[in-house]
Amino acid sequence: MSDEKDEVIENPDPHFEPIIHLPPVQTKTHEEDEDEMLKLRAKLYRYDSQSEPREWKERGTGDVKILRQKQLGMCRILMRRDKTLKICANHYILPHLELKPNCGSDRAWVWSTPADFADEEPKAELLAIRFANVENAQKFKEIFDEAKQIMENRMKNVEKSDIARNDSKDATKKLNKGDRSTTAEEKVTEKNGTVKEKENDIATEGKGTKATVKGEEAKSEVLEKLEKMTVKDDTDKGSGEAKFDSANTKSD
Repeated sequence: MSDEKDEVIENPDPHFEPIIHLPPVQTKTHEEDEDEMLKLRAKLYRYDSQSEPREWKERGTGDVKILRQKQLGMCRILMRRDKTLKICANHYILPHLELKPNCGSDRAWVWSTPADFADEEPKAELLAIRFANVENAQKFKEIFDEAKQIMENRMKNVEKSDIARNDSKDATKKLNKGDRSTTAEEKVTEKNGTVKEKENDIATEGKGTKATVKGEEAKSEVLEKLEKMTVKDDTDKGSGEAKFDSANTKSD
């Protein structure tokens, strides 16, 4: 009996070292660049208008969050189911969204969104959410309205920046048109100047040609006169010599 008591009972769960060591993998939830404005536990419903009869269906229970992007300032609602962490609500809080109290309950709100991305595709949904107490429901509404105001201000700033950008583009186009017209005028002026220079050169050449023609004509006239004078002198000399000879003949 003593030998049996001294036996050591082995551990029923032995430890084995893994053959391959796998490093931990970090999964991104796309919430890293967002600030958490609200996080409350609630139950979400969606109105199924395609079923017969139409009815409210539970979509999931978990933590509903209102998040704001750090850089762009966009606000959205994000809700994941417990355990599976599957998304059951994911849409922007647009300025025209309005929370309406649910009939017969001060702990629930109803609203409609034109594009919910819970199923990875934008779908128009009519949603309802219910909280554990009135305080959480009121807190949700306050942060929801604050997110609406943030989105409205951001959209106004975007519109102003777009208007300013369009005005600058129009001014740039006008300046470019002015530069083009100025360039065209300069080209026309240069062409006109070139044409005038050519006309002046042609006129000058014409004047020179006329002067040359006139000079040649005057020169030819002078030469004709000189020839006539020379012929006349020769004639006079010839007549004089004949007279002289006859005179001399007569005297002999």
